[in-house]
Amino acid sequence: MKAMHAIKLAGTALLILGSINAYAQASDAAPAAPAAPASTTAGARQHYKSLKAANRALQRQVRSALVKDRGIAMSNVTIRARDGAVTLQGSVPLQAQSDRATEVAKGVPGVVSVKNALSVRPVGT
Repeated sequence: MKAMHAIKLAGTALLILGSINAYAQASDAAPAAPAAPASTTAGARQHYKSLKAANRALQRQVRSALVKDRGIAMSNVTIRARDGAVTLQGSVPLQAQSDRATEVAKGVPGVVSVKNALSVRPVGT
């Protein structure tokens, strides 16, 4: 009985070692990607930072426009912007406020599209 258990254990160990070896060979066979020059990496990083700054600026512009409207309760509203696409998230007390928020956001320069993910929750619930 002990001999059968030892044979099964040895067979399992050989299978594991064989699969590890095959996996290592497959990944070694793939050609290594050439390293990007430092200037390209720095340029990409700078581009990413400028896009992020532009998205934050658009978020602030949309928030400012919604706050100026005065007909929209902004305490539970979050605004996200990415490449001109604006998403409104959170909750407002009335459906009319949700609809108005979409219209106001569409009127902000730089906004390409508006996704309204606002839910209607009456005050106190």
